[in-house]
Amino acid sequence: MDEDRQLSTTDPERIRALAHPVRLDLLELLDELGEATATQCAERLGETVANCSFHLRVLAKAGFIEPAPARGREKPWRPVAPGRTMSIERGNPASRLAVAEVATLSMNREVERVRSFIQTQPDPPPGWEDTVTLTSQSFWATADELRDLVAQLHHLTDRFEGRHQDPALRPAGARPAHLFAALNPDSFPVADGASGSTAADVAHGAATDPTEVTP
Repeated sequence: MDEDRQLSTTDPERIRALAHPVRLDLLELLDELGEATATQCAERLGETVANCSFHLRVLAKAGFIEPAPARGREKPWRPVAPGRTMSIERGNPASRLAVAEVATLSMNREVERVRSFIQTQPDPPPGWEDTVTLTSQSFWATADELRDLVAQLHHLTDRFEGRHQDPALRPAGARPAHLFAALNPDSFPVADGASGSTAADVAHGAATDPTEVTP
């Protein structure tokens, strides 16, 4: 895997390959582990080996993962790139529908994760107060200001890079964490200055599952 490479696509067929919860789980796991076999994925996800093998092949066919060097008889898989960006191709309704499908699945997964956390976690132990937040803010901004804010969001977790793969980089007491952020203008301007249609900008699991879906 090229550590500096970012995979970017507008191809609706490739994007649609991500529109399955098991495939998103597999990508998240491979991002975390670096590489894993279908058997290892099945053990971690509670799925059958056959099911993981099938979905891994779909991800490979779409170009999101690739075979890693064999380990004896084991045949592990690894991400093609450390990050993925799915964008809407202008004038291509199929691309827009595919992005919307993946964005909806991604958001629903994150909403369910947060809901489960809030409902099932006990009170935070001493020292872990004020480590959880849900925030929604409204503001006026230009296209350049929003673009700058998007860039800042993309790099919020850069300082934690490498901790998934190398436990030696984790400070004492560090725990796995997730960031879910959504940012979009209420509408896009059109040529005559009137309001246009809205479009979502979803950043998914940048820390553990760096898959971004953008208009």
